Amino acid sequence: MQVTRRQALGLSAGAMAFVALGPGLKAARADEAATEKMLMEFTGGKAPASGKITLTAPEIAENGNTVPITVSVESEMTDASYVESVTLLADGNPNPAVATFNFTPMSGEATATTRMRLARTQNVVAVAKMSDGSVFMDKKQVKVTIGGCGG
Repeated sequence: MQVTRRQALGLSAGAMAFVALGPGLKAARADEAATEKMLMEFTGGKAPASGKITLTAPEIAENGNTVPITVSVESEMTDASYVESVTLLADGNPNPAVATFNFTPMSGEATATTRMRLARTQNVVAVAKMSDGSVFMDKKQVKVTIGGCGG
């Protein structure tokens, strides 16, 4: 195989960039502190209570590319009392914020279904913000298997 001058220069530039930047690179994953920060921003600094919100996720996901998630919140959904928004967070993703769903009293019920991508076993957190300012949280750990093995 014959290497052209362009290929040699390209490989040299790539190798130099890797040597210069390689030690500074780190895994593209959020940490629990980033997830906690986003949680506090969403709740306005309030500690979420348990109850009212139900997060449904598989205990074991055979394919981390499409993990089905359903979140529902018990609420009357009237002008006096309704769910304003629900956010989903995944503490092992590069950006913990996965989705935010906004509701109004005209929504009828506060339920949302989506699919998310999870690269590894991690916690999925659902947080609901109510019209009266209260916040509720539910958390599930989803084990992502790769080739039939837990990860």
